[in-house]
Amino acid sequence: MAVLAGALALAAFTAPAAEAADTGITVSEVVVNNGKPIVVGTSETKNPSVSFHMTWTSKHSMPDVEVSPFLYRGTSAAKAADSGGIYLGGLTCYDAGTHAADCDGELYLRPRNDLDSTADATTWKLGAAARLWGSDGQPKTEYLNALSTARIQRAARATVNAAPEPVAKGKTLTVTGKLTRANWATHTYTGYGSKLAKLQFRKAGTSTYSTVKTVRANSAGALKTTVKASADGYWRYTFGETSTTGGATAAGDYVDVK
Repeated sequence: MAVLAGALALAAFTAPAAEAADTGITVSEVVVNNGKPIVVGTSETKNPSVSFHMTWTSKHSMPDVEVSPFLYRGTSAAKAADSGGIYLGGLTCYDAGTHAADCDGELYLRPRNDLDSTADATTWKLGAAARLWGSDGQPKTEYLNALSTARIQRAARATVNAAPEPVAKGKTLTVTGKLTRANWATHTYTGYGSKLAKLQFRKAGTSTYSTVKTVRANSAGALKTTVKASADGYWRYTFGETSTTGGATAAGDYVDVK
């Protein structure tokens, strides 16, 4: 078993790049974040998982054989290694036969450092720096392109407020709320304008929400609609994910109907 710690993984990318070479290392069976989108807010560090199988043809053995995967945008992994990407936080590799290993680890994603704009909410490629370390301490390096992909999404939030509380049965309830999502340029949550959200109701004493109507947010992400009060229960707004943004559901707001 060989363990590649986060500091070593990062150092591998900050060290002077060796001349590219055919290392004979292959990488397959790559899975990033268990195949799910990586939903990122404005400040919280994310550690999406990464796993893969690697083989090599040389007489080297671990830990002289190293694969350091990273997420990148652009035309090639080699160019991204110079311009920046989302790198390893740590990696553990286990022998899986002669000249083969299975590896599990995690990437280290800091939105304030790694994501610059909303354009980063897209599909990223996963590449890797494959290295053979010689007895002279010098690496033979090969950059592997597009081994897999991972979608990075903007985290979103939803709020709700139903008023008045309490309310007489049959009277009008006004249900307001707001939809926001992470803006990586400003490091704040900003209005998710024109987004459709479902207004849902769960009657007190039950466990299931039902959709009452669909409401479109205004340009600032604000929601507002009216309904007739019929029974005690909880109101909430919810919406599903898109290609660029994760879904969100507000905590239910309880209304007592007299």
